[in-house]
Amino acid sequence: MTKRVQSKYKINRRLGLNLWGRAKSPHARSRDYGPGQHGQRRKKPTDFGIQLMAKQKLKGYYGNITERQFRKLYAEAARRKGDTSENLIGLLERRLDTVVYRMKFVPTVFAARQIVNHGHISVNGKRVNIGSYILREGDEIALIGKAKDIPMVAEAIESPERDVPDYIEVNHKEFKGKFVRAPQLPEVPFPVQMEPNLVTEFYSR
Repeated sequence: MTKRVQSKYKINRRLGLNLWGRAKSPHARSRDYGPGQHGQRRKKPTDFGIQLMAKQKLKGYYGNITERQFRKLYAEAARRKGDTSENLIGLLERRLDTVVYRMKFVPTVFAARQIVNHGHISVNGKRVNIGSYILREGDEIALIGKAKDIPMVAEAIESPERDVPDYIEVNHKEFKGKFVRAPQLPEVPFPVQMEPNLVTEFYSR
């Protein structure tokens, strides 16, 4: 098992849930309490603890984004007009690695970041190798070069685990698609409940 896979499953175990809804996750069949010898001790969470957990879930789901990146996204979401929580989700869903994952070109958001970093993705015909690149409405995304022949890509496209959401268009035969628009929170296919409002409360303390 690779370090990347191990770290992914550690996130599931630490948070106590199957964050990406994958049948392969050990947490899909594991115990419902935390790791370690004190894992079965249950304490009533504080408001801060609840908010922190909401932040960790959101950060973990999008590929364990660094705290610095996440704070930057929150600051941009707060700066924009409208609801900060909705803006934050919109920005997270605009990330190139997220959209590659949503298009089902890869099985996980971690793999999406890797395939972007390796230069296998183009945006509007230009190679982009930054997973945090923020897309705009109408941007066209495509797999390029040898990436089309990677077995993982074919397996992800054929997998019944996920569907492509309505705010993204994709042509799997041509290995390309389009980011149509930023979604509203109810449209995002999270396998577990996300509470971006608590994340907003956490940073606005």
